[in-house]
Amino acid sequence: MDGRIGAKRVFADIPVQMCQFHQKQIINRYLTLNPILPASIELRKIVQSLCQTNLITFTNQLDAWQKWGIFIKEKTKDTINPRRWHYTHGRTRSAYQSLMTNLPYLFTYQKYPELHIPNTTNSLDGYFSHLKELTKLHRGLNKQTKRKMIKEILAKNS
Repeated sequence: MDGRIGAKRVFADIPVQMCQFHQKQIINRYLTLNPILPASIELRKIVQSLCQTNLITFTNQLDAWQKWGIFIKEKTKDTINPRRWHYTHGRTRSAYQSLMTNLPYLFTYQKYPELHIPNTTNSLDGYFSHLKELTKLHRGLNKQTKRKMIKEILAKNS
């Protein structure tokens, strides 16, 4: 699940797993692969352990990272309009906020082992790529016919 609020409301009673790979990619976009700031380096290191840890350990690591709380709250005044400001370390702050927002959904697969939920959506992504290729082969189809084709493929393979 990519974190869409509407889907979470509709499927409120269904366990949702955020793809750990995609969460790592989100963090990499914010922090880059070679962060310079010590807070960013430490946060990236925590995220690199995401797939090999559990909710309690990961949460404890994020709690320990909170020592950077004042640092990520630093503000810089706009040079043109002094009444405006932005967070000095906005990208590091955004990376942390993303983790905190998605934390309840990062370890669902461990909470419900009997459901055999994967921690990534790689197999789904591969399957959807296959569906996209099939629809590209039939470029002349209108939307309704494409939908019908996809429904038939999904029904046949389920």
